[in-house]
Amino acid sequence: MFNAFLKQLLVVCCLFICTSVYAANTITAARVWPAQEYTRIAMESTAPIKYQLLILKNPDRLVLDIEDVELTSVLKTLSDKIIASDPYIKQVRVGQFKPGMVRIAVDLKGEVKSNLFALSPAGDYKHRLVLDIYPLQDELMAMLDKKNSETSTQKPIVEPLPPSTDEPADAPMDTTTVPATELPAEPKPTEAKPTLEPAKDIGKNKEDDRLITIALDAGHGGEDPGARGAKGSREKVITLQIAKKLKEKIDAEPNMRAVLTRDGDYFVPLGTRVVKARKFKADLFISIHADAFTNPAARGSSVFALSEKGATSASARYLAKKENESDLIGGVSLGGKDPVLAKTLLDLSQAATINDSLKLGKAVLGHIADVNKLHKNHVEQAGFAVLKSPDIPSILVETAFISNPEEERKLNDDGYQDKLVDSILSGIKKYFASNPALAKNK
Repeated sequence: MFNAFLKQLLVVCCLFICTSVYAANTITAARVWPAQEYTRIAMESTAPIKYQLLILKNPDRLVLDIEDVELTSVLKTLSDKIIASDPYIKQVRVGQFKPGMVRIAVDLKGEVKSNLFALSPAGDYKHRLVLDIYPLQDELMAMLDKKNSETSTQKPIVEPLPPSTDEPADAPMDTTTVPATELPAEPKPTEAKPTLEPAKDIGKNKEDDRLITIALDAGHGGEDPGARGAKGSREKVITLQIAKKLKEKIDAEPNMRAVLTRDGDYFVPLGTRVVKARKFKADLFISIHADAFTNPAARGSSVFALSEKGATSASARYLAKKENESDLIGGVSLGGKDPVLAKTLLDLSQAATINDSLKLGKAVLGHIADVNKLHKNHVEQAGFAVLKSPDIPSILVETAFISNPEEERKLNDDGYQDKLVDSILSGIKKYFASNPALAKNK
């Protein structure tokens, strides 16, 4: 009897040990962020994820093998997060490839570029594995080519990575627990228009026969939610709403147009926002945010410009540090930096641009004062990464404190948003009245 008990105990221990070996990690969340510029798949886990990515053709697909994990309900529902209108992904299939390894097959709608990288814990997130899927040609450059009536005839080639396992890449998965994934019967609505629109042919500037271009930057997005209000409002949602309304107002002006650094709920690195504005030869750059502080009594609107010599106040320094952490929270691959981006962010000899930024900020702040109480009655300065364009006057507008219950309510009110947008546009007009836009290369 005692020997039988020992045998049973030994079997239980062996099963426990095997399970621990095969499931050393747990996927706690899986998210998908579809956008015209790129689609991101992010998986969050309790420990760093061991992975291997295979790039296959005929048909085009990506195969991601994740080690030391077991199939869970979180991974099973990943396929349900793919919408039919996703620009790049046809469907995702998830299955238990073998004990301790989950295989995620991403069926593509055509050739793509991909970037897979791991992120250490940041903000409210644990360890993350991020897969970004891009078009072969950069979306921004494609629109610039269209604008200049240039046609690209050569496409870069995506070479498949050699598999490092003995099993063939298309080896069958265990589908007893996960059937073949089907797309949702009713596709969810999605943003279909391009992020940045080409220039219009009407309302040219009389002085240089072109439209004044204003880059509008909705803060945060995607993996980076920004600040949260007491009632659950998210900064990334409110900033995009205000940016879109401001774009509509600017586009209605006879001599102006606006371009958005993002037009949906997806993450854009801080430096990429700067590069976008420069590639579109923007005359101004306005980054829109909604501040938060530990004290819910903090309130008021603020305007910030870049500083080369340090922050003008402790609160400005705190805010710049918090906003500059956006790349850590949103998730940026540290490999393969864009040389144009690197040059842009390192070029800090921009005293004249900062001076113009202060003039713009003062004009905008003066009109915002008619809509909301000011947190500070002057333009503050700090080292905001998103304001580091060397040749574009740039300001960051903190529309209100989302952490203040009263101001959170205002930020969600259409009427307040409209008044705020009108005040920013009035400030822009006042700035150009005494600082005419310079002619730029076409």
